[in-house]
Amino acid sequence: MNQQQFDFSVDKNNLYREETITDAKVASIRKMIPIKADGSDDTSRSVIFVGHTQLMSPQGPIPLQAQLEAQTMEEAMEAFPKAMEKTLDEVVEQFQKMQREEQMKEKNDSRIIVPGR
Repeated sequence: MNQQQFDFSVDKNNLYREETITDAKVASIRKMIPIKADGSDDTSRSVIFVGHTQLMSPQGPIPLQAQLEAQTMEEAMEAFPKAMEKTLDEVVEQFQKMQREEQMKEKNDSRIIVPGR
C-alpha cells in the first residue's frame, strides 16, 4: 500500500473538544465543543451534539449514531429518541435493500446453465 495515498494532517480549523454524557442505559450523547488550535473555545462556531446507542440483534450489536438538532444538552436529550428512531428506520431500510439485492443476485445466478452439471 502506498503511504502517499493518505493525508494524516490535522485540520487545525475544525477542532473539537468532546464531552460524553450517558444515562448508563440507552443514551450516549457526545457534546462536541469547537476549539481553536491553542485549545481555547472557538465561539464563532456552534456546539455539535451527536447521539449514540446500540441495539442487540441475534448477529450482535447494531450501533446507531445521529447528529442531534440541538443548541443545549436539554434539547439534545429531547431530540435523542426521534433521531435514533429515524436512524433505525434508515438502517432497517438499507438492510432490506441489501436483502432484496442479494435475492435478485441469487435468482439471476440460478439461471446460469453450466454444461456437464
